[in-house]
Amino acid sequence: MNKKDINWLKNFAQGWQDREEHGRVPHAVLLTGPAGVGKRAAASWIAARRLAIDVDAPVPRYPVGALEHADLHWIAPIEDKQTIGIEQVRDLVAEFSLTSYEGHGKVAVIEPANAMTHNAANSLLKTLEEPPGSALLILIADRAGRLPATIFSRCQRIDIALPGEAEGLGWLDQLQPGADWRTALKLAGGAPLAAVAALDELDTHAKMSRDFAGVARGRVSPLEVASNWSRLDTSFVLDWLARQVQDAILVASSGAQSGATPAIDESVLKRMDTRNLFCYLDIINRLRGQPKGSFNVQLTLETLLIDWSEGLARRNTA
Repeated sequence: MNKKDINWLKNFAQGWQDREEHGRVPHAVLLTGPAGVGKRAAASWIAARRLAIDVDAPVPRYPVGALEHADLHWIAPIEDKQTIGIEQVRDLVAEFSLTSYEGHGKVAVIEPANAMTHNAANSLLKTLEEPPGSALLILIADRAGRLPATIFSRCQRIDIALPGEAEGLGWLDQLQPGADWRTALKLAGGAPLAAVAALDELDTHAKMSRDFAGVARGRVSPLEVASNWSRLDTSFVLDWLARQVQDAILVASSGAQSGATPAIDESVLKRMDTRNLFCYLDIINRLRGQPKGSFNVQLTLETLLIDWSEGLARRNTA
């Protein structure tokens, strides 16, 4: 695939170039924003400019290729792990103390920054406060609130916002004309890069929508649905559930439809207290913030779906 400019990052790119021109580039930057909005592409673009790999690209591009450079270190959870450990950060700190190989300084990208363990985050603090030489640290986080305050306060935050729907759809349609991008973009919460992956999940989305509606109407067993959903990626399922409940809250509160899901049966929502919908969403969001493997997926889904089948009649305060 030919690389394509991510045009909604134009303002971000102009702002960064302005920092470069006026000598105001921070030692540590935190890129925040929804998953799939282009934070990884933005980090790669910043790193490429700093290391003089590609200074001519006016904006970040998609797809994001692997950036190779002796002075670049991309830190992420190692295989079969969900966290970034203290040894990874210690290795990075030690590497930062060495002289740059090509004279442009050193760059490290930590993705996702909220995956750092408590000890790993503490090990990074001194480097964040006093980066050696011309080192640049780039942290990426979908939810900045999950970062320790000590890390958050030592970085210059740049929030990358979602593009408007029309802009996102126009960009996606150039990738694959005629695809059902409208549905994919809504399924991805408005994030165009996430919509690229969501396009392949439309059948799964439709099946889950039927299951969810069937559970609410008592036509499908919540235990059977939980068993089927437990075979899917847990993050995908919880993100999907959160969007359904958000849409249900919108419908219950104002009668509006977001269009992100099929119409929710009013007879189902009439059985539910809007306050319990908010509580239900809070439970799902808390689960989304927990690392994989920290809870029994099937049992958790069974509990969520049984509550949904009962119209959230029980107080959801767990």
